Amino acid sequence: MEGEVAEVVDRGRHPDVVTPWDQQEWRTAALEWVAGELAAHGLRACGPRRVRLRPWSVLVRLAVGEGGAVWFKASPPAGRFEAGLTEALAGWVPEHVLKPVAVDAGRGWALLPDGGPRLADVLEAGPDDPRIWEELLRQYADLQRSLLPYAGEMEALGVPGARTAALPGVFDQLVAENGALTDAERATLHGLRPRLVRWCEELAALGIADSLDHADVHAKQVLVPAPGRFTFFDWGDANVSHPFCSFLVPAQRAVERYGPEVLPRLRDAYLEPWTGDGHTARDLRRALRPAWRLGALGRARAWGRLFPGAASTTALAGDPQSARSLLQLLDEPLV
Repeated sequence: MEGEVAEVVDRGRHPDVVTPWDQQEWRTAALEWVAGELAAHGLRACGPRRVRLRPWSVLVRLAVGEGGAVWFKASPPAGRFEAGLTEALAGWVPEHVLKPVAVDAGRGWALLPDGGPRLADVLEAGPDDPRIWEELLRQYADLQRSLLPYAGEMEALGVPGARTAALPGVFDQLVAENGALTDAERATLHGLRPRLVRWCEELAALGIADSLDHADVHAKQVLVPAPGRFTFFDWGDANVSHPFCSFLVPAQRAVERYGPEVLPRLRDAYLEPWTGDGHTARDLRRALRPAWRLGALGRARAWGRLFPGAASTTALAGDPQSARSLLQLLDEPLV
């Protein structure tokens, strides 16, 4: 199978990245698994493979049938939970996520259907209307609310726990283990810790339980299967944490695209579904401020989920990126 198919490999900004795809035995096993799972669904891969290799994932697009496609994804050991989580989410919140064709949770492999264009491609084709992000955030909040009862089950699947009460400990570990922080930056972060504890207390006082934090919702991580509908995917950076921590990334990306004037509407759109639990808009807005800061911890943590040996230099090992995320804790929230 392998020698008969043309292959286009994209390593992006990581030309020297080393992933399991570079090991013939692993690659053969993965392709045989894909072929077997496709055959079980009456499908067969055809045409060239498009392979996307990054320090944090192996992603392969395979053409099937008449113009169709499937995607094989392999996650690194620290992100292996993603395959099992993807399968579980399809049962818990099927209206918001992709239903995998097949999953091997033990190996961190998933075979996914084509779910339509990415939001980034839809916006590029136009119209680029910021109101699209308002509906996206409403639907994402609905997903998080639906997952509130499953926090423990997600952790049992291996999704890293970063519950609100545990975030000071997550912070301590990230600061202690990051070799890219200067002595001055480390001292500044240590001085920030009492305030971080208060932010966690403020967030906990709201009374909204921990749920799934995607930690990286942006236009390339959201599919648009139909106008006004959004499918969320790529859960490799996820944590079980306070749901409001998710707001940081989409808000930042929207501000970069449209300017800060879009934030009030995006904030209110995201918070609207949470008012159904008896919380006032004022209390929700107040809680979003500490959550904006604490969302940086999920981003800092995600940079440690790389393939062993994927990075040959410190610059690719995740520490500098993680350090930048930690230092974002110092920034004043824009909401």
